Amino acid sequence: MNIDELKVYNLAIELGESVWNIVSKWDYFAKETVGKQFVKAADSVAANISEDYGRYHYKENIQFNYYSRGSLFETKTWLTKSKNRNLISNEEYENLCERIITLTKLLNNYIKSIGSSGNELKEAEFLYITNIDEDLINLL
Repeated sequence: MNIDELKVYNLAIELGESVWNIVSKWDYFAKETVGKQFVKAADSVAANISEDYGRYHYKENIQFNYYSRGSLFETKTWLTKSKNRNLISNEEYENLCERIITLTKLLNNYIKSIGSSGNELKEAEFLYITNIDEDLINLL
């Protein structure tokens, strides 16, 4: 499977583009303080998934996906700060929160499938795993 066919990767790309489109409209001070960090965190999610995909050993795959998950948490932090500082609308906040939660669920399932198989992954193997780490999702 090509990485461009991986749903978790495509959703991560879309998240980064959405954050970029929002931040690019902010004034200079907001971009320099919150905006740069927000964009870097959101872009890092997809970047680490793609770096994982290029790795051979499954333990490396898992590690880079943990980095992606950490970047999702960081993205959520910058999203909250953006809302608290009136840089984004409630609608933008809710939309991005939903996308982060969906992406976190997919990423957790992807990580679980890597750990359980130790082999090259197929998207179908992780999209339908039902027991997600709900405690982790609730932290978002």
